[in-house]
Amino acid sequence: MARYQETTQTDTLHIPPVISSKSIAATELRPWGAFTVLEEGRGYKIKRIEVKPGHRLSLQMHHHRSEHWIVVSGTARVVCGEQEVLLSNNESTYVPQCTAHRLENPGVIPLVLIEVQNGEYLGEDDIIRYQDDYARTKD
Repeated sequence: MARYQETTQTDTLHIPPVISSKSIAATELRPWGAFTVLEEGRGYKIKRIEVKPGHRLSLQMHHHRSEHWIVVSGTARVVCGEQEVLLSNNESTYVPQCTAHRLENPGVIPLVLIEVQNGEYLGEDDIIRYQDDYARTKD
């Protein structure tokens, strides 16, 4: 009779992170709604943005980052350079760096979108405001 020996192998593959994340799930309120930083690493930041119905962000530009916006729910009116588009669920757009842009919620329910920023510097002070409904432009 052959003997049977049971073995258990518990090899675990450990992959160290290349880029460590920081500032996860930090929510900031704004007059137009709020944003939550979901993840941030070298060269990128991911935000969840919620815009109240009838509100809009400033017409603005960033020197150091581009942005991708993906609509999760609601309707987004996007001005990017000379173009204006309406986006709905699961639609997206790209905002190149150094391009004037604005995000607006023309609908009756909150607009929720995911923003992916890419660039060498992603600080909130990299905003040049041209027009703002909440008097946040510098004269």
